[in-house]
Amino acid sequence: MSVEEVIDQLDELVESAFSFPLSNGKVLVDAENIRRLLDDIRLNLPKDIRQAERIVADRTQIIENARKEADSIVHVAEERARAMVAKDEIVRQAQEKANDLLTQTRTKSVEVRKAANEYVDDLMQRADESVSVALSELRKARQNIKASQRLGDGTKPH
Repeated sequence: MSVEEVIDQLDELVESAFSFPLSNGKVLVDAENIRRLLDDIRLNLPKDIRQAERIVADRTQIIENARKEADSIVHVAEERARAMVAKDEIVRQAQEKANDLLTQTRTKSVEVRKAANEYVDDLMQRADESVSVALSELRKARQNIKASQRLGDGTKPH
């Protein structure tokens, strides 16, 4: 029998007991029944207290386990968040580096193209000058040939 059931029996015993008139609620009870019920309480109370202590200990252990699991979940989530932030930072830095390299490449390309155009223009100018000089010499040589032909056929040069 549980302590609660024994207390209910005590309560019934008191309710069903003979009440003295004009005694302000005093009753006559069987002392042997009361002692037996009190002994039952003494016997059952330690079991109930131990059971309650086990329940409290289990509850405490469950709460501690839940706290540890929650801490672990939070830790894992924080690590994942840090990893994602780091990954995003690496991607951002790589994109920034790629953009810088692209800008440098475009700038270098413009510089190389300009230098190549200047080099080709210089070569063409020198070739033009060489061709002009050669053409001028060719014209002079041709004029000299014509002049010598006129002298040889008796005509005077102009």
